[in-house]
Amino acid sequence: MKIAVVGTGYVGLVTGTCLAETGNQVICVDINEKKVKMMQEGQLPIYEPGLELLFYRNIVQKRLHFTANLAEAISEAKIIFLALPTPPGGDGSADLSYVLGAAKDIAKLITEYKVIVTKSTVPVGTADKVTAVMKENTSLDFAVVSNPEFLREGVAVEDFMKPDRVVVGTMDERARKLMGELYSPYVRQGNPIIFMDERSSELTKYAANSFLATKISFMNEIANLCELVGADVDMVRKGIGSDNRIGKRFLFSGIGYGGSCFPKDVQALAKSAEENRYDFRILNSVMAVNEIQKKVLVEKVKKYYKGDLKGKKFAMWGLAFKPETDDIREAPSLYIIDDLVAAGAEITAFDPEAMKNVQNLIGDKIKYAADPYEALVGADALLIVTEWSLFRTPDFEQLESLLKSKVIFDGRNLYELEKMIDCGFYYNSIGRKVVN
Repeated sequence: MKIAVVGTGYVGLVTGTCLAETGNQVICVDINEKKVKMMQEGQLPIYEPGLELLFYRNIVQKRLHFTANLAEAISEAKIIFLALPTPPGGDGSADLSYVLGAAKDIAKLITEYKVIVTKSTVPVGTADKVTAVMKENTSLDFAVVSNPEFLREGVAVEDFMKPDRVVVGTMDERARKLMGELYSPYVRQGNPIIFMDERSSELTKYAANSFLATKISFMNEIANLCELVGADVDMVRKGIGSDNRIGKRFLFSGIGYGGSCFPKDVQALAKSAEENRYDFRILNSVMAVNEIQKKVLVEKVKKYYKGDLKGKKFAMWGLAFKPETDDIREAPSLYIIDDLVAAGAEITAFDPEAMKNVQNLIGDKIKYAADPYEALVGADALLIVTEWSLFRTPDFEQLESLLKSKVIFDGRNLYELEKMIDCGFYYNSIGRKVVN
Protein backbone atom coordinates (compact mmCIF):
# COMPACT_ATOMS: atom_id res chain seq x y z
CA MET A 1 0.00 0.00 0.00
CA LYS A 2 1.20 3.55 -0.71
CA ILE A 3 1.33 5.74 2.38
CA ALA A 4 2.21 9.36 3.07
CA VAL A 5 3.24 10.62 6.52
CA VAL A 6 3.12 14.38 7.09
CA GLY A 7 5.57 15.31 9.84
CA THR A 8 8.81 13.55 10.82
CA GLY A 9 9.02 13.98 14.58
CA TYR A 10 9.13 11.01 16.96
CA VAL A 11 5.66 9.78 16.00
CA GLY A 12 5.87 10.46 12.27
CA LEU A 13 9.29 8.92 11.77
CA VAL A 14 8.53 5.80 13.81
CA THR A 15 5.17 5.42 12.05
CA GLY A 16 6.61 5.83 8.56
CA THR A 17 9.57 3.53 9.17
CA CYS A 18 7.53 0.77 10.78
CA LEU A 19 4.89 0.91 8.05
CA ALA A 20 7.66 0.53 5.45
CA GLU A 21 9.04 -2.46 7.35
CA THR A 22 5.97 -4.54 6.45
CA GLY A 23 6.30 -3.85 2.72
CA ASN A 24 4.39 -0.61 2.25
CA GLN A 25 5.72 2.20 0.08
CA VAL A 26 6.02 5.15 2.45
CA ILE A 27 6.94 8.74 1.72
CA CYS A 28 7.46 11.12 4.64
CA VAL A 29 7.14 14.86 4.13
CA ASP A 30 8.55 17.68 6.23
CA ILE A 31 8.84 21.43 5.60
CA ASN A 32 12.38 21.44 7.01
CA GLU A 33 14.46 20.92 3.86
CA LYS A 34 17.72 20.50 5.78
CA LYS A 35 16.15 17.72 7.84
CA VAL A 36 14.74 16.07 4.72
CA LYS A 37 18.14 16.09 3.03
CA MET A 38 19.72 14.56 6.13
CA MET A 39 17.13 11.73 6.16
CA GLN A 40 17.53 11.16 2.42
CA GLU A 41 21.22 10.58 3.13
CA GLY A 42 20.36 7.96 5.73
CA GLN A 43 20.91 10.09 8.85
CA LEU A 44 18.41 9.62 11.65
CA PRO A 45 17.48 12.96 13.31
CA ILE A 46 16.25 11.45 16.60
CA TYR A 47 17.48 8.83 19.04
CA GLU A 48 15.11 5.88 19.43
CA PRO A 49 16.43 2.37 20.17
CA GLY A 50 15.86 -0.07 17.30
CA LEU A 51 14.79 2.61 14.83
CA GLU A 52 18.13 3.15 13.09
CA LEU A 53 18.34 -0.38 11.66
CA LEU A 54 14.81 -0.29 10.26
CA PHE A 55 15.27 3.26 9.00
CA TYR A 56 18.43 2.46 7.07
CA ARG A 57 17.17 -0.92 5.78
CA ASN A 58 13.98 0.51 4.33
CA ILE A 59 15.80 3.40 2.68
CA VAL A 60 18.24 0.96 1.05
CA GLN A 61 15.38 -1.29 -0.07
CA LYS A 62 13.58 1.77 -1.49
CA ARG A 63 10.44 1.49 0.59
CA LEU A 64 11.04 4.61 2.71
CA HIS A 65 11.37 8.01 1.04
CA PHE A 66 11.54 11.65 2.13
CA THR A 67 10.49 14.91 0.52
CA ALA A 68 9.72 18.53 1.35
CA ASN A 69 7.08 18.59 -1.39
CA LEU A 70 3.57 17.86 -0.04
CA ALA A 71 2.06 17.36 -3.51
CA GLU A 72 4.69 14.74 -4.34
CA ALA A 73 4.10 12.96 -1.04
CA ILE A 74 0.34 12.59 -1.33
CA SER A 75 -0.14 12.20 -5.09
CA GLU A 76 -0.29 8.39 -5.09
CA ALA A 77 -0.91 7.70 -1.41
CA LYS A 78 -4.11 5.91 -0.44
CA ILE A 79 -3.68 6.85 3.21
CA ILE A 80 -2.22 10.13 4.48
CA PHE A 81 -1.11 10.27 8.13
CA LEU A 82 -0.96 13.61 9.92
CA ALA A 83 1.79 13.34 12.54
CA LEU A 84 2.15 17.01 13.34
CA PRO A 85 2.81 18.92 16.56
CA THR A 86 -0.14 19.89 18.76
CA PRO A 87 1.62 22.04 21.38
CA PRO A 88 -0.32 23.52 24.29
CA GLY A 89 -1.58 27.03 23.69
CA GLY A 90 -1.45 29.78 26.25
CA ASP A 91 -4.67 28.55 27.85
CA GLY A 92 -3.60 24.89 27.94
CA SER A 93 -5.69 23.75 24.99
CA ALA A 94 -4.05 21.89 22.10
CA ASP A 95 -2.93 24.10 19.22
CA LEU A 96 -4.40 22.54 16.08
CA SER A 97 -3.01 25.07 13.61
CA TYR A 98 -0.45 22.64 12.12
CA VAL A 99 -3.03 19.87 11.70
CA LEU A 100 -5.73 22.10 10.23
CA GLY A 101 -3.22 23.91 8.01
CA ALA A 102 -2.02 20.60 6.56
CA ALA A 103 -5.62 19.44 6.04
CA LYS A 104 -6.37 22.61 4.07
CA ASP A 105 -3.28 22.15 1.88
CA ILE A 106 -4.05 18.47 1.28
CA ALA A 107 -7.65 19.22 0.31
CA LYS A 108 -6.45 21.55 -2.44
CA LEU A 109 -4.12 18.88 -3.83
CA ILE A 110 -6.11 15.62 -3.83
CA THR A 111 -7.59 14.34 -7.08
CA GLU A 112 -9.29 11.17 -5.81
CA TYR A 113 -10.63 9.52 -2.65
CA LYS A 114 -8.09 9.62 0.19
CA VAL A 115 -8.08 8.54 3.81
CA ILE A 116 -6.73 11.31 6.06
CA VAL A 117 -5.56 9.91 9.40
CA THR A 118 -4.93 12.06 12.48
CA LYS A 119 -2.01 10.34 14.20
CA SER A 120 -1.25 13.41 16.30
CA THR A 121 -2.76 13.55 19.77
CA VAL A 122 -5.78 15.79 19.30
CA PRO A 123 -8.79 16.82 21.40
CA VAL A 124 -12.28 15.46 20.91
CA GLY A 125 -13.90 16.96 17.83
CA THR A 126 -10.70 17.39 15.80
CA ALA A 127 -11.81 14.92 13.12
CA ASP A 128 -14.92 17.06 12.64
CA LYS A 129 -12.75 20.18 12.30
CA VAL A 130 -10.43 18.51 9.80
CA THR A 131 -13.46 17.33 7.82
CA ALA A 132 -14.93 20.84 7.79
CA VAL A 133 -11.66 22.42 6.62
CA MET A 134 -11.31 19.89 3.83
CA LYS A 135 -14.89 20.28 2.68
CA GLU A 136 -14.27 24.02 2.37
CA ASN A 137 -11.39 23.33 -0.01
CA THR A 138 -12.43 20.30 -2.08
CA SER A 139 -15.56 18.77 -3.52
CA LEU A 140 -13.93 15.34 -3.81
CA ASP A 141 -14.76 12.42 -1.54
CA PHE A 142 -12.47 11.62 1.40
CA ALA A 143 -12.57 10.14 4.89
CA VAL A 144 -11.03 11.50 8.09
CA VAL A 145 -9.92 8.82 10.55
CA SER A 146 -8.71 9.09 14.14
CA ASN A 147 -5.86 6.66 14.83
CA PRO A 148 -4.12 7.64 18.09
CA GLU A 149 -0.61 6.42 18.81
CA PHE A 150 0.34 4.64 22.02
CA LEU A 151 4.11 4.68 21.55
CA ARG A 152 6.44 4.89 24.53
CA GLU A 153 9.66 6.72 23.77
CA GLY A 154 12.51 4.26 24.25
CA VAL A 155 10.45 1.27 23.08
CA ALA A 156 8.44 2.93 20.31
CA VAL A 157 9.49 0.50 17.59
CA GLU A 158 8.42 -2.51 19.64
CA ASP A 159 5.16 -0.77 20.56
CA PHE A 160 4.38 -0.14 16.89
CA MET A 161 5.40 -3.53 15.58
CA LYS A 162 3.66 -5.46 18.39
CA PRO A 163 0.88 -3.21 19.71
CA ASP A 164 -1.34 -4.10 22.67
CA ARG A 165 -4.18 -2.77 20.54
CA VAL A 166 -4.79 -0.54 17.55
CA VAL A 167 -7.56 2.05 17.94
CA VAL A 168 -9.24 3.29 14.77
CA GLY A 169 -12.01 5.87 14.81
CA THR A 170 -14.07 5.96 11.63
CA MET A 171 -17.64 5.52 10.44
CA ASP A 172 -16.55 5.24 6.80
CA GLU A 173 -16.60 1.64 5.54
CA ARG A 174 -13.96 2.15 2.85
CA ALA A 175 -11.61 3.73 5.38
CA ARG A 176 -12.31 0.97 7.89
CA LYS A 177 -11.38 -1.68 5.33
CA LEU A 178 -8.17 0.08 4.32
CA MET A 179 -7.08 0.65 7.94
CA GLY A 180 -7.83 -2.97 8.82
CA GLU A 181 -5.74 -4.14 5.87
CA LEU A 182 -2.89 -1.78 6.78
CA TYR A 183 -2.66 -2.91 10.41
CA SER A 184 -3.34 -6.62 9.97
CA PRO A 185 0.40 -7.58 9.85
CA TYR A 186 0.92 -6.02 13.30
CA VAL A 187 -1.80 -7.93 15.16
CA ARG A 188 -1.20 -11.49 13.97
CA GLN A 189 -0.80 -12.67 17.57
CA GLY A 190 -4.41 -11.81 18.25
CA ASN A 191 -4.25 -8.34 19.78
CA PRO A 192 -7.27 -6.35 18.64
CA ILE A 193 -7.92 -3.63 16.13
CA ILE A 194 -10.66 -1.74 17.94
CA PHE A 195 -12.96 0.20 15.63
CA MET A 196 -15.10 2.99 17.08
CA ASP A 197 -16.42 6.43 16.24
CA GLU A 198 -13.96 9.28 15.78
CA ARG A 199 -14.78 11.14 19.00
CA SER A 200 -14.41 8.05 21.17
CA SER A 201 -11.07 7.32 19.52
CA GLU A 202 -9.81 10.84 20.17
CA LEU A 203 -10.85 10.66 23.82
CA THR A 204 -9.29 7.20 24.25
CA LYS A 205 -5.80 8.63 23.72
CA TYR A 206 -6.22 11.43 26.25
CA ALA A 207 -7.90 9.11 28.73
CA ALA A 208 -5.06 6.57 28.52
CA ASN A 209 -2.26 9.09 29.06
CA SER A 210 -4.14 10.95 31.78
CA PHE A 211 -4.82 7.74 33.69
CA LEU A 212 -1.14 6.77 33.56
CA ALA A 213 -0.13 10.24 34.69
CA THR A 214 -2.61 9.89 37.55
CA LYS A 215 -0.92 6.64 38.66
CA ILE A 216 2.44 8.40 38.69
CA SER A 217 1.21 11.38 40.71
CA PHE A 218 -0.63 9.08 43.11
CA MET A 219 2.55 7.13 43.83
CA ASN A 220 4.50 10.35 44.28
CA GLU A 221 1.94 11.43 46.88
CA ILE A 222 2.32 8.04 48.58
CA ALA A 223 6.12 8.50 48.50
CA ASN A 224 5.86 11.89 50.18
CA LEU A 225 3.62 10.40 52.86
CA CYS A 226 6.04 7.49 53.33
CA GLU A 227 8.80 9.91 54.25
CA LEU A 228 6.59 11.48 56.93
CA VAL A 229 5.38 8.23 58.50
CA GLY A 230 8.57 6.18 58.15
CA ALA A 231 7.33 3.76 55.51
CA ASP A 232 9.21 2.59 52.39
CA VAL A 233 7.55 3.44 49.09
CA ASP A 234 9.28 0.55 47.31
CA MET A 235 7.63 -1.91 49.69
CA VAL A 236 4.26 -0.20 49.22
CA ARG A 237 4.71 -0.34 45.45
CA LYS A 238 5.39 -4.07 45.54
CA GLY A 239 2.46 -4.60 47.85
CA ILE A 240 -0.10 -2.89 45.65
CA GLY A 241 1.49 -3.71 42.28
CA SER A 242 0.94 -7.43 42.82
CA ASP A 243 -2.81 -6.76 42.75
CA ASN A 244 -3.77 -7.43 39.13
CA ARG A 245 -6.53 -4.84 39.37
CA ILE A 246 -3.80 -2.22 39.81
CA GLY A 247 -0.83 -3.68 37.92
CA LYS A 248 2.91 -3.14 38.34
CA ARG A 249 3.53 -0.46 35.74
CA PHE A 250 3.68 3.31 36.33
CA LEU A 251 3.96 2.84 40.09
CA PHE A 252 7.55 4.03 40.50
CA SER A 253 7.87 7.20 42.53
CA GLY A 254 10.29 9.90 41.49
CA ILE A 255 10.57 13.56 40.53
CA GLY A 256 7.50 13.84 38.33
CA TYR A 257 6.56 12.98 34.78
CA GLY A 258 7.73 14.90 31.73
CA GLY A 259 8.11 14.34 28.01
CA SER A 260 6.07 15.28 24.99
CA CYS A 261 2.84 13.50 25.94
CA PHE A 262 1.76 13.37 29.57
CA PRO A 263 2.11 17.07 30.48
CA LYS A 264 0.32 18.45 27.44
CA ASP A 265 -2.25 15.65 27.19
CA VAL A 266 -3.36 15.94 30.81
CA GLN A 267 -3.52 19.71 30.44
CA ALA A 268 -5.46 19.47 27.17
CA LEU A 269 -8.01 17.01 28.56
CA ALA A 270 -8.59 19.20 31.60
CA LYS A 271 -9.03 22.20 29.30
CA SER A 272 -11.42 20.27 27.07
CA ALA A 273 -13.47 19.38 30.15
CA GLU A 274 -13.49 23.03 31.21
CA GLU A 275 -14.72 24.10 27.77
CA ASN A 276 -17.60 21.68 28.23
CA ARG A 277 -18.34 23.13 31.68
CA TYR A 278 -16.98 20.14 33.58
CA ASP A 279 -14.50 20.50 36.44
CA PHE A 280 -12.10 17.54 36.03
CA ARG A 281 -10.85 17.77 39.61
CA ILE A 282 -8.66 14.66 39.53
CA LEU A 283 -6.63 15.92 36.57
CA ASN A 284 -6.19 19.36 38.12
CA SER A 285 -4.79 17.64 41.21
CA VAL A 286 -2.53 15.40 39.09
CA MET A 287 -0.99 18.47 37.45
CA ALA A 288 -0.58 20.27 40.76
CA VAL A 289 1.16 17.27 42.35
CA ASN A 290 3.48 16.93 39.37
CA GLU A 291 4.56 20.57 39.53
CA ILE A 292 5.43 20.17 43.21
CA GLN A 293 7.21 16.85 42.63
CA LYS A 294 9.62 18.38 40.12
CA LYS A 295 11.04 20.48 42.96
CA VAL A 296 11.26 17.70 45.59
CA LEU A 297 14.92 16.94 44.92
CA VAL A 298 15.84 20.63 45.09
CA GLU A 299 14.10 20.96 48.46
CA LYS A 300 16.06 17.97 49.77
CA VAL A 301 19.32 19.57 48.62
CA LYS A 302 18.44 22.94 50.15
CA LYS A 303 17.48 21.34 53.45
CA TYR A 304 20.75 19.39 53.62
CA TYR A 305 22.85 22.54 52.98
CA LYS A 306 20.63 24.68 55.25
CA GLY A 307 19.51 26.84 52.35
CA ASP A 308 22.97 28.01 51.31
CA LEU A 309 23.93 26.69 47.87
CA LYS A 310 26.23 29.52 46.78
CA GLY A 311 29.44 28.07 45.40
CA LYS A 312 28.23 24.49 45.75
CA LYS A 313 29.09 22.18 42.86
CA PHE A 314 26.78 19.35 41.90
CA ALA A 315 27.17 16.45 39.50
CA MET A 316 23.95 15.59 37.68
CA TRP A 317 23.41 12.17 36.13
CA GLY A 318 20.64 12.31 33.55
CA LEU A 319 18.96 15.08 31.60
CA ALA A 320 16.38 13.34 29.39
CA PHE A 321 12.87 13.04 30.82
CA LYS A 322 13.27 9.25 30.80
CA PRO A 323 15.97 6.74 29.78
CA GLU A 324 16.46 5.52 26.20
CA THR A 325 15.54 8.86 24.63
CA ASP A 326 17.14 12.22 23.91
CA ASP A 327 13.83 14.01 24.52
CA ILE A 328 14.03 16.82 27.10
CA ARG A 329 10.55 18.27 26.69
CA GLU A 330 9.20 19.07 30.17
CA ALA A 331 12.13 17.12 31.66
CA PRO A 332 12.41 17.51 35.46
CA SER A 333 16.14 18.12 34.98
CA LEU A 334 15.44 21.53 33.44
CA TYR A 335 13.42 22.68 36.44
CA ILE A 336 16.06 21.37 38.86
CA ILE A 337 18.82 23.15 36.93
CA ASP A 338 16.92 26.45 36.97
CA ASP A 339 16.36 26.32 40.74
CA LEU A 340 19.88 25.25 41.69
CA VAL A 341 21.61 27.75 39.41
CA ALA A 342 19.30 30.51 40.67
CA ALA A 343 20.44 29.60 44.20
CA GLY A 344 24.09 30.07 43.21
CA ALA A 345 25.09 26.45 42.56
CA GLU A 346 27.20 25.10 39.69
CA ILE A 347 26.22 21.93 37.80
CA THR A 348 28.18 19.51 35.66
CA ALA A 349 25.89 17.05 33.92
CA PHE A 350 26.17 13.83 31.97
CA ASP A 351 23.51 12.12 29.87
CA PRO A 352 24.21 9.47 27.19
CA GLU A 353 21.92 11.09 24.60
CA ALA A 354 20.33 14.36 25.72
CA MET A 355 23.29 16.70 26.36
CA LYS A 356 23.26 18.20 22.88
CA ASN A 357 19.56 19.03 23.14
CA VAL A 358 20.04 20.62 26.57
CA GLN A 359 23.02 22.63 25.38
CA ASN A 360 21.00 23.85 22.38
CA LEU A 361 18.28 24.97 24.81
CA ILE A 362 20.21 26.51 27.74
CA GLY A 363 23.74 26.86 26.37
CA ASP A 364 26.53 27.12 28.92
CA LYS A 365 24.28 27.60 31.93
CA ILE A 366 25.79 24.32 33.12
CA LYS A 367 28.86 22.28 32.23
CA TYR A 368 28.77 18.99 30.33
CA ALA A 369 30.92 15.95 31.05
CA ALA A 370 32.24 13.33 28.62
CA ASP A 371 31.31 10.48 30.96
CA PRO A 372 29.52 9.98 34.30
CA TYR A 373 32.68 9.99 36.38
CA GLU A 374 34.07 13.17 34.87
CA ALA A 375 30.94 14.94 36.11
CA LEU A 376 31.81 13.93 39.69
CA VAL A 377 35.24 15.57 39.86
CA GLY A 378 35.21 18.13 42.66
CA ALA A 379 31.45 17.96 43.16
CA ASP A 380 29.92 18.40 46.60
CA ALA A 381 27.18 15.88 45.81
CA LEU A 382 25.66 13.72 43.07
CA LEU A 383 22.08 14.21 41.87
CA ILE A 384 20.48 11.34 39.94
CA VAL A 385 17.72 12.62 37.67
CA THR A 386 17.25 10.02 34.91
CA GLU A 387 17.32 6.25 35.48
CA TRP A 388 19.67 5.25 32.65
CA SER A 389 20.90 1.66 32.99
CA LEU A 390 24.57 2.69 33.13
CA PHE A 391 23.87 4.57 36.38
CA ARG A 392 22.47 1.51 38.14
CA THR A 393 25.73 -0.25 39.07
CA PRO A 394 28.44 2.40 39.38
CA ASP A 395 31.85 1.96 40.94
CA PHE A 396 31.10 3.37 44.40
CA GLU A 397 34.78 3.44 45.34
CA GLN A 398 35.40 5.70 42.35
CA LEU A 399 32.43 7.84 43.35
CA GLU A 400 33.94 8.25 46.81
CA SER A 401 37.33 9.21 45.42
CA LEU A 402 35.96 11.85 43.02
CA LEU A 403 33.27 13.52 45.13
CA LYS A 404 34.21 16.05 47.81
CA SER A 405 31.68 14.43 50.11
CA LYS A 406 29.92 11.06 50.01
CA VAL A 407 26.50 12.58 49.31
CA ILE A 408 23.89 11.35 46.82
CA PHE A 409 20.41 12.73 46.14
CA ASP A 410 18.56 10.12 44.08
CA GLY A 411 15.37 11.18 42.29
CA ARG A 412 14.86 7.72 40.80
CA ASN A 413 15.56 5.32 43.71
CA LEU A 414 18.25 3.42 41.84
CA TYR A 415 20.10 1.93 44.81
CA GLU A 416 19.21 -0.37 47.67
CA LEU A 417 19.38 1.30 51.07
CA GLU A 418 21.48 -1.55 52.48
CA LYS A 419 24.09 -0.98 49.76
CA MET A 420 24.29 2.70 50.62
CA ILE A 421 24.69 1.89 54.31
CA ASP A 422 27.53 -0.52 53.51
CA CYS A 423 29.24 2.08 51.31
CA GLY A 424 28.90 4.77 53.96
CA PHE A 425 27.13 7.35 51.79
CA TYR A 426 24.61 9.96 52.82
CA TYR A 427 21.79 8.85 50.55
CA ASN A 428 18.51 10.73 50.19
CA SER A 429 15.97 9.18 47.78
CA ILE A 430 12.21 9.44 47.21
CA GLY A 431 9.73 7.96 49.70
CA ARG A 432 12.36 6.04 51.67
CA LYS A 433 14.34 6.69 54.83
CA VAL A 434 17.47 8.80 54.57
CA VAL A 435 20.70 6.83 54.94
CA ASN A 436 23.13 8.92 56.94
